[in-house]
Amino acid sequence: MQQTKAIKASNLWKEKDIITDFDGSFIKKISQEWTAISAGTKESYNTMTASWGGIGYLWQRDVAIVYVRPTRFTYDFTEKSDYFTLTFFDQKLKAKVHKIFGNKSGRDTNKAKEANLTPIYFDENIISFEEAKEVIVCKKIYFDDFKPNNFLDKTINDMYPAKDYHRVYIGEIKKFYKKQ
Repeated sequence: MQQTKAIKASNLWKEKDIITDFDGSFIKKISQEWTAISAGTKESYNTMTASWGGIGYLWQRDVAIVYVRPTRFTYDFTEKSDYFTLTFFDQKLKAKVHKIFGNKSGRDTNKAKEANLTPIYFDENIISFEEAKEVIVCKKIYFDDFKPNNFLDKTINDMYPAKDYHRVYIGEIKKFYKKQ
């Protein structure tokens, strides 16, 4: 299904320093508040929610790490795109965003329209939502697939009854936007 076309981000968005201006604990945000992973172009994109991820320092770069199952519609967009974004919303929007972006597929649902969110782009391939409060822009620099033989704790395999092991993407953090 065609998602709502993204419009240029408003002037309320300002580029900030990820190290000094990110609000709160990333671990708390990703595990309890969740994030939305978007990939694609202003014409064709998809977004999904995620509660797994990380931010760190690797290969002398600030990086974000995300995990996407190959069964997710967002997977194809992430595969084809050089960039992905992590979008964070206020607590008041979390339930609505999760209900739609975490439980419905962009294959058959216009998720932005159903969630009453305004898709925006900062650059042709940098997608987010006007109603968000923070956006991390990442350029893919590495990927790999989880390998079940490498799980030292074999109970992790229980999370994959369909054997649809996540692909891990490491993205260099290129920009951090915060809404003013």
